[in-house]
Amino acid sequence: MPIFYYSRKSDGKIESIFAEMPARKSQVDVIPSRAEQDKGESSSLSASKSNYEQLPHHLKSCLDYCSIFSKKFSIEKQKLVRLLLAQGLIPEKQGQIMEDVAANIIKELIGLEMLEEDQKFNSKVHVSEFHQESCLVEVDEQDFVANAANLPIHAVIEDDGKTLPLDFKNFRIRSLFATAIEHDQIQYIGAFSEAYLQTVCGLQFLLILELLGTVEYLPDEVGDLVHLRYLGLCSEIKKIPCTIGNLQKLQTLDISCGENLCKLPVEILNIRQLRHLLLKDYLEFDGGIRVPRGIGTLIHLQSFTAIFSGASFASELSLLTKLRSLDIRNVSEDHADELFAVITNLENLVSLSISAEQARRGSFLPEMEQFSPPPHLKELHLRGGLFELPNWLASIENLTNLGLYHSNLLENPSSVLQFLSKLKHLTLRNAYKTKLIGKEFCKEGGFQKLETLTICSEDLVEWTEIVNGAFPCLRTLQFFNCLNLKFLPEGLENISSIRELRLWPSHGDLARRLGGEENYKIKHIPNFQTCPVPWLVFSPC
Repeated sequence: MPIFYYSRKSDGKIESIFAEMPARKSQVDVIPSRAEQDKGESSSLSASKSNYEQLPHHLKSCLDYCSIFSKKFSIEKQKLVRLLLAQGLIPEKQGQIMEDVAANIIKELIGLEMLEEDQKFNSKVHVSEFHQESCLVEVDEQDFVANAANLPIHAVIEDDGKTLPLDFKNFRIRSLFATAIEHDQIQYIGAFSEAYLQTVCGLQFLLILELLGTVEYLPDEVGDLVHLRYLGLCSEIKKIPCTIGNLQKLQTLDISCGENLCKLPVEILNIRQLRHLLLKDYLEFDGGIRVPRGIGTLIHLQSFTAIFSGASFASELSLLTKLRSLDIRNVSEDHADELFAVITNLENLVSLSISAEQARRGSFLPEMEQFSPPPHLKELHLRGGLFELPNWLASIENLTNLGLYHSNLLENPSSVLQFLSKLKHLTLRNAYKTKLIGKEFCKEGGFQKLETLTICSEDLVEWTEIVNGAFPCLRTLQFFNCLNLKFLPEGLENISSIRELRLWPSHGDLARRLGGEENYKIKHIPNFQTCPVPWLVFSPC
């Protein structure tokens, strides 16, 4: 199955790369691979090819599809799961959820060293260098057109978003990942033209469509893509057309950067096979996106994010018993008790995010002391003020990822959090109002499994000390928007596991000392990043 790569560089030159999948070599003989041309092929590459040939068919197919992303970037594991599912590459196994089967395939390919976890973010993966080298084959456009005309094609395109580079209506495009790039001295995300979108909507074989670039309004013709299973829009879209209801096979609707999107059309209820409704916003949109009454009829939903939770939402939510990931916004006292009771009974839930009404403006979350978390919860994010940490937080045995945002606690939350035995990732954004963190933040043996600690606080001035034996597994320490932080802790130099330190931005005095007399604190850290200018900082908190 051929892959088509196309990008226009900032100097105006065109870079075109066409790649042939090794598993389909008998079908597409475009050009001999580099490895075959090179008589001095390395033993490592030979071993990699041998391992590849021994893979079962379903693993080969999944690995080949992953090669689409190996040219430019790593990809989130969870997103890759949804793409493999949409492409029809995941075999059904009786009694198992297909997303779990896909996740296990990715895990197996990592174990075989054919997929590699990203060094910065282990939630992302990319194809190993050896497999990428063996499958990417550069050819010219004419040869590609001649040999791929009757075969399913995956296309990855970076251009100005005005017109597609080839007359793709003559091809069987199954996956299209398109990025609109504006070219100036600095590249930035551009906009897709109406003509471009109209052409895309004529690609009748599409299973997967992802558009990265400005799309304020999708054309009604998007409803003609009746085979579509995955629709991803990283765009400031304002409205979803009613024809979205024609996409009866859609499994994933992923809308990132949707702060201009207020609601979904009622026709969304026609998509009965929908499994992942991901209405993410660009930063932290307090209000959430409104969904139509009757959303509880989409009983196959597993992911449901950035949703406005009105007074009647709890009764709808109670019908979505397959939910595994839930992110609800605008939670207030008038409907919190009923809502929390329903969430407690969502036994499949592993990820939960709850945001207060106007959380960023300092409003408090409703009283949560009587809340009982679902039994299999692994990830929890609370956005809004807390008078104190809920007692039940310490009892979540499987918690691996925790975020507290705008909590404005008066007492140090780590007195409880450091004893969560499986916690790997902790984000504290305006969670604790203090100017000083002392050695009590993490006692000897505290935060036993913690790998990532992210702190965002404009109050924090100094972290005085880290005791020996604290943070034994810490790999990444991040300070975002800690504008007044002047002192990093003594003892940081003793954390041998740490690989990354980010200060975005860094106070001038701190940056000067870390480059001089206090360099001993950070010289063992391979990756140290700092940004001195606050307005250049994008905080993922």
